[in-house]
Amino acid sequence: MSSTHVDRSPLPSSATDQAPVARGRRANPWLTLLAVAFGLFMVQLDASVVAIANPEIGRSLHASTADLQWVTNAYLLALAASLILGGKLGDRFGRRTFYLVGVAGFVLASVAIGLSGSIAGVIAFRAVQGFFGGLLMPNTLGLLRAVFPPRKFGMAVGIWAMVSAVSTALGPIVGGLLVERVSWESVFYINAPIGVVALAVSAAVLPQSRNSTGRHRFDVAGVVLLAAGLLCVVFGVVKGETWGWTSAGTLGVIAVGVLVLIGFGVYETRVAHPLLPMRLFRIRALTVGTVITALNFFVLLGVIFFVMLYLQNVRGFTPVEAGVRTLPLSLASLVASPLGAALTQRFGARLTMPVGMFLQAASVFGMLTWDTGSSYATMWPPFIALGLGVGMVLAASSDAIVGQAPVRDGGVAGGLQATALQIGGALGTSVLVSLISGRVGATLVGELTSAGVPPQVANGLTGAEDAVAMGVAPVSGSMGAELRAAVVEGSGRAFMNGVHTALTVTGLLCLLGAAVAAVGLRGTAPTRH
Repeated sequence: MSSTHVDRSPLPSSATDQAPVARGRRANPWLTLLAVAFGLFMVQLDASVVAIANPEIGRSLHASTADLQWVTNAYLLALAASLILGGKLGDRFGRRTFYLVGVAGFVLASVAIGLSGSIAGVIAFRAVQGFFGGLLMPNTLGLLRAVFPPRKFGMAVGIWAMVSAVSTALGPIVGGLLVERVSWESVFYINAPIGVVALAVSAAVLPQSRNSTGRHRFDVAGVVLLAAGLLCVVFGVVKGETWGWTSAGTLGVIAVGVLVLIGFGVYETRVAHPLLPMRLFRIRALTVGTVITALNFFVLLGVIFFVMLYLQNVRGFTPVEAGVRTLPLSLASLVASPLGAALTQRFGARLTMPVGMFLQAASVFGMLTWDTGSSYATMWPPFIALGLGVGMVLAASSDAIVGQAPVRDGGVAGGLQATALQIGGALGTSVLVSLISGRVGATLVGELTSAGVPPQVANGLTGAEDAVAMGVAPVSGSMGAELRAAVVEGSGRAFMNGVHTALTVTGLLCLLGAAVAAVGLRGTAPTRH
């Protein structure tokens, strides 16, 4: 078979690995950045607004908790399985083409979700939406890598990271406003006008770019192996909190996924034109950047998840009020991404990555001072530190992954980064929720009794541990005012115990990430052109 040759092609140098020549407005890389920013904003905004809409979707469509989990999981699984494929298709057949296909498909799937009228339809079209997101996301970075000269790519990535971070952080505000003032369907319909603008601008200004590799067989077996492995790993991660992290089901599914991914890696070294060239991992900055990207979004999405539970369920703020209080995070991200790109361009990722991870560690350790009645003065400094840290790391890791990869592999590198991002985010929410739940279960009865709840009543409320782990106090109309207040106080304390455990683990992981970045990137220097 012709597909049994080892891929030993050298890594092209930055001097010869340049973008194809374009003319007119299609030669302007900043217009390319503007065009892909619309698609990126749409996908990242959608990822965070849906969490706000889920309770209303459940009430409107009479969905169970398991159904609502699949509204998120169907999207996540389809996205994770298609990101590297989307980048590879763009690299080979045209990044502009597959970016436009991704935007159009994402918009149509979004509208179909709003029109579906059933929870089964919402879940099915969320999977379709995730697939088209997988075509769109990696080609945003692939297009930037193809059109920007190396000396300007870092700043382009900084702006890309800024759009990504700000749109994610704005999701709770936008989603809260739409759900409260319009309907849950509107959080999906909003993608239509954004997508139309993205399509119009992109069709007018995006240049076509693809690899000139001649005719060769597409790596279908690699696609199947990678998709199967990622599906198993991500499915195991998102179900770990429900099944238990030490259960046979969780460990078995994740183990199968890891074994398939190992098999995929071995197979990719034996084919002439692999889906994911293993030679990319010879680039140390790319490998370290991939690990830190996963950790970066573990922190961001995991922390935002329980911060929103704290603000809404413990403190009683509406979704909009909670979103407004996290604005410092968005504003800090706005500053941090271009700042991180400038620092990376001047000093290299070996400085920016560790600094960003230290800022995140400072943020989560600062949150350890929170209790059930903390003032806002204790909240906004950690939000700013988190936004600065995430934005700096995202800019540095994007440059380390996509900026260090050859132009011909820009889409694949973008898919690799986006896959790490999604897996990290899934782990963040699942692992931290499990830590909170475990700590709540261990301390709930003690906190209730210390707050004044009679022991027999406290023991009878142990069945409400899941609700308390979400920040919801298990009160009922039959309780007197004094008992109700005691249950609210004790439940809040138990929830905060869980949050503090999650924060401690997250902070230690941030310090570990800073050390990995500092040691792993030692000896690397910023690229100067």
